[in-house]
Amino acid sequence: MAQRARRVSSVTGARSILPGTAEGPVVALGEPLSFWGGVDPATGAIIDVHHPQHGVPLGGAVLMMSSSRGSCTGSGVLLDLALSGRAPAALLFRESEDVLTLGALVAAEMFDRTIPVLRLSPDAYAAIAQRPSARIGLDAIEAGDLAIPVEPPTAVALSLTEHDHAMLEGHDGPAVAQAMRIVCAMARQQGASDLVDVTRGHVDGCIYASPANLAFAEAMEQLGARVRIPTTMNAISVDLDNWQRQGVPPAFGTPAARLAEAYVRMGCRPSFTCAPYLLADAPRFGETIAWSESNAVIYANSVIGARTAKHPDFLDLCIALTGRAPLAGVYLGRNRRARRVIDVALPPGAGEAVWPLIGYLAGHAAPDAIPLLRGLATGHPTPDDLKALCAAFGTTSAAPMLHIEGVTPEAEGIADDDAPRSAITKDDLAAGWRRLNAGPEAVELVAIGSPHASLGECRALADALIGRARHPNVAVIVTAGREVIAGAETEGTLSRLRAVGVEILPDLCWCSISRPVFPPATRTVLTNSGKYAHYGPGLSDCAVRLGTLEDCAEAAVTGRVPVRLPPWLT
Repeated sequence: MAQRARRVSSVTGARSILPGTAEGPVVALGEPLSFWGGVDPATGAIIDVHHPQHGVPLGGAVLMMSSSRGSCTGSGVLLDLALSGRAPAALLFRESEDVLTLGALVAAEMFDRTIPVLRLSPDAYAAIAQRPSARIGLDAIEAGDLAIPVEPPTAVALSLTEHDHAMLEGHDGPAVAQAMRIVCAMARQQGASDLVDVTRGHVDGCIYASPANLAFAEAMEQLGARVRIPTTMNAISVDLDNWQRQGVPPAFGTPAARLAEAYVRMGCRPSFTCAPYLLADAPRFGETIAWSESNAVIYANSVIGARTAKHPDFLDLCIALTGRAPLAGVYLGRNRRARRVIDVALPPGAGEAVWPLIGYLAGHAAPDAIPLLRGLATGHPTPDDLKALCAAFGTTSAAPMLHIEGVTPEAEGIADDDAPRSAITKDDLAAGWRRLNAGPEAVELVAIGSPHASLGECRALADALIGRARHPNVAVIVTAGREVIAGAETEGTLSRLRAVGVEILPDLCWCSISRPVFPPATRTVLTNSGKYAHYGPGLSDCAVRLGTLEDCAEAAVTGRVPVRLPPWLT
């Protein structure tokens, strides 16, 4: 910077989370962003078509946003950007943030790539956001006429057990020692003074979001990593048994399969589902677990009443190796309280498609706070309805859970009397539907199962298509976990679906399907998933429309569905 910065004493409040030096143009985002599904690892540009700064490049920028949102896999995307030289120069947040912070921590800890991470007061954040560029130093941020002092990372006295110290000192091997260093570093940045034992884990880092995921997993495996608690695995990026026959290019299929197999060798259970709450041995109310995958975390906390933070990729494996997690966030009862109340006008006669829509809008209304939703008990949401709501909420909010009055187990008395209130009206629902339903009438692909379809959803689709012939130009694909597919086969639902031309894919989820498994001729996708309606356009370069299950069946048979509101919104 040519002009020497002068100190403005009235602007203070910058704390280093991960120290380092950097400089670059300031890119201040108007709303939070999920790096997975929102940033292209190959270019570093924003690909989330619903984000107000779609297309903006982030490489080399001093990136500012209140916090991140969405997928736990964002840490892997950031690590890949760091390894390829396309990462932001620095990350400046206004609120607490874990996913990108963890990616930056792993980049520094294991690969010697430093990305400074800072947390700013509202005044400091607003001031720097107005400047065209900034320089991050170890003790100050300089931006134009500003020189804002940077306080060192908070010194937290972390209370460790004798076994914790033994793991840190390498008594259980180098992989556990590395994992414990990362767990402790995250605990300190979260302000935790203790660690907590967890009973089970769920690993999200097995998705091949980038080569960085494989580099991390194989580095840990080479150090002798093996999980010490029961640990399930998320959906992966290929159908492990069939990807070669499906024509997946080896340049993608081979590393994606290697990644999954590395986690299996480290002792993870090859469940390959993004909906581990559908497994027969789902967690119990009050159980302390360590899950990654945003929709699963929100469902576990909200619907089951188990306790898990929204653990980023890489931290999930570190916790599984040590059995210990930072005692912070919603592991603590006081942090599970609702900080916002949202009154929802549930339309009379609303169908199952209202639930992802409500989740999507609730996330916008509570982007960084746990909400209490009111007015939904009369809709008697099923577990599948709540699955859809939680998944869509996770695309637009950073919060790890929500409460629904009269529905979820912790909702009674959970909101403070002075919690801010807002509303989701019928007009809001209609506007949200129009936003997610935009696109051509002609449909080439019907996508079901984001998150993975349940047995009930498979039955409902089979019932909607019974006696009808699939249009020859429309592919209908359901993604589901292996356990659900086995159940569907046993009861005959699988044969009913296949009889009408529906393809059922294991291992993959829609957010990790790539061409040619994703039909290459597709221009428009119809889905009943609010999550995929949000992420799909950026991931597939196709128009992706949200529809009802009836719309999906109509598209499967006729090849087109008018762009319209569902009857309960007209």
